[in-house]
Amino acid sequence: MFLTPCDAASRVAERSPRIVAPADILCGGIRTVSLAAQLACCAFVAGGVLLPSAVHAQSDVSLPAVTVTADTAGPEELPGTFAGNQVANGARLGALGNLDVMDAPFNVTSYTAELIKNQAARTIGDVLANDPGVRFTTSSGHAYENFRIRGFDVGQNDLAINGMYGLMPIGHTPVEMFERVEVLKGPSALFSGMSPSGAVGGMVNLVPKRADDEPLSRVSLDYQSDSQLGVKLDMGRRFGEHKEWGLRVNGAFTDGDTELSGQSKQRQLVSAGLDYRGGPLKASIDAYFSKESHNGGIPAMFWMPSTVLPAPDASVNQFPAAQGALESKAVIARAQYLFNANVSAFAGIGVRNHDFNGFINGTHVRNINAAGDSTNTVTVASRGYDNAVSSEAGVRLNFNTSTVAHEMVLQASYLALESGAASATSAFSTNIYNPVYHAMPTTPAAASKNAENTLSSIALVDTMSFMADRLRLTLGARHQTVKTTNFNSATGVVTGTYDKSAISPSAAIVFKPWGPNVSLYANYVQGLSKGDSISTPTYVRNYTFAPYKTQQKEIGIKWNAGSFANTASLFEITRPMLVPVNGNDASDSGEKRVRGLEWNTFGEVARGVRLLGGAAYTQGVQTKTANNIYNGHASVGSPRWQGNVGVEWDTAPGLTLSSRIVANSSQYLNAANTLTLPGWGELEVGARYATQISGHKTVLRLNIANLLNRRYYSGVFSDTTPIATLGQGRTVSASVTVDF
Repeated sequence: MFLTPCDAASRVAERSPRIVAPADILCGGIRTVSLAAQLACCAFVAGGVLLPSAVHAQSDVSLPAVTVTADTAGPEELPGTFAGNQVANGARLGALGNLDVMDAPFNVTSYTAELIKNQAARTIGDVLANDPGVRFTTSSGHAYENFRIRGFDVGQNDLAINGMYGLMPIGHTPVEMFERVEVLKGPSALFSGMSPSGAVGGMVNLVPKRADDEPLSRVSLDYQSDSQLGVKLDMGRRFGEHKEWGLRVNGAFTDGDTELSGQSKQRQLVSAGLDYRGGPLKASIDAYFSKESHNGGIPAMFWMPSTVLPAPDASVNQFPAAQGALESKAVIARAQYLFNANVSAFAGIGVRNHDFNGFINGTHVRNINAAGDSTNTVTVASRGYDNAVSSEAGVRLNFNTSTVAHEMVLQASYLALESGAASATSAFSTNIYNPVYHAMPTTPAAASKNAENTLSSIALVDTMSFMADRLRLTLGARHQTVKTTNFNSATGVVTGTYDKSAISPSAAIVFKPWGPNVSLYANYVQGLSKGDSISTPTYVRNYTFAPYKTQQKEIGIKWNAGSFANTASLFEITRPMLVPVNGNDASDSGEKRVRGLEWNTFGEVARGVRLLGGAAYTQGVQTKTANNIYNGHASVGSPRWQGNVGVEWDTAPGLTLSSRIVANSSQYLNAANTLTLPGWGELEVGARYATQISGHKTVLRLNIANLLNRRYYSGVFSDTTPIATLGQGRTVSASVTVDF
């Protein structure tokens, strides 16, 4: 349709605008940024892109008609980027689809592909290092990346693709195939069902890349210390009369020595995303192959039963004979059909196969004394698999009852998991500062099934809008069924079963008392999580406990200042936890409570200056412990303060300098609070230069992590064992990217 700029501005004023970058509107020679000034000058925002109009003082000037595209992004549409292009305007809340940040009744941040490229990120862990509420529970460079969000563990299996669990590559998840990395804080059972590993601190959702309207042919050559060399390919094309078909292909290959002395690592990735957007139907198929292998070592973690020793150099190789490989492949199909403006349906199904072998798990140096000597450190050579089938289907309804607008979603999900493993072990003595060589045991030739898990659920959620969308109330519940069967991997005999259901209700509210730029929100969420697992040789038995019920209470405020935004959240999460019994057994009768205050900020604070970061203050407490011995003690791995501050500065045409500081206060390593890991801080710097070479867009990037090469323990591996993880050493990354 065609409207005059003033007509368009009036219509924009009637809507609830999404977060947009600051406007540069010339109004009689005066630059304005407020919505009121924009309306006065007859400027308007459409789809997150500002379309300026010059308004002259003369009253007899006729304004030309312009074409307006309304912001009609639906729940399956990818939100645009916020000012600075480091984060997006919105993110996916599971079955609800994509929501604007200001409409989401949760703390949610969506990191963009632009940030991923500029920070030379290779894995999801590299991206989540930007978030002050996220820390890691494995040593830097380990074969697996596990996280802690809001003081609770989030495992590798708890990552989702477009809201569906069980389909991610296991190990290091490569980022080259993803457009967004989204972090939702708090239990997510209402929106995505129970996660495979039972995460309650939050969920990480990944959005695959899609082909843009403009053709893309991009090649990158990169280097990472010690001598990792790699090449990346990113190609996208759209086809058809109306560009209804799209194909995006990504590939990556790296090989060479790492920062860990004596270790070499190889990484392979091939992914393809085919999508169709024709009329009421939107559909996609994603497929990937990912493999990572290492030889000559693996990063270690350190079990300290009596005292905390100075951290060893991150380059010291505790397991110089270690080798292993992880391989994942998957196919995922999704579709959405819009029957009319009020009714749409969606469905998705995916299959993932994962295989691993070698020394990957249990990389703990044990029983360390004051001199750094270790006795009875166990090495494990494993072979195993983790296969998954994941699906979802649902319908979305939009309707009105009197003056109330409803957005209702009915969604069902199903996830079937099967895993198997076999292992061989051996023990040796060493010293963490001067390790000895110990040959690895022989990897078993085959793996037998040891577990089957089925997670099925159905949810009904209704978001009601009042007062011209200034007040939004979300009510919902999910009925979750958990079926677990454990097997003796040697004999195939069933060793335990679990089959129960539970209903998890949730409620959330968003209120915008002063217009669209300030949101007040609150939520109450009940979550259901998989029970913890214990295994030999750490414990006397292999056992998985029944699922846990958790709950979160949260209030917060979000402020969009135009070019930058701030969010503040006050929360409390409680969850059952394992407590030791008889020294080498465990019970699930404990409880852990975490209360915290989080602040996040992002955007462009001045022209050419971008800020990304925040801080988190948390109080983790053991509220129920074995025989009430440690009731009231601080929970393991819960630092009071966590902070991140990242800055980018466009200093000259094409040249950008960057820096980031990541810091943690001290944290306890054991339940008795007698072992303390000291606080730490890390400085990262970078630079990039964009130019043209022979008519091709070229970007040169340089990043240095841990610039001062600090030695430090970065965190805690587990709530139940005093195992410290090691921070990364100084790491240099460089790349050149060319668009053809």
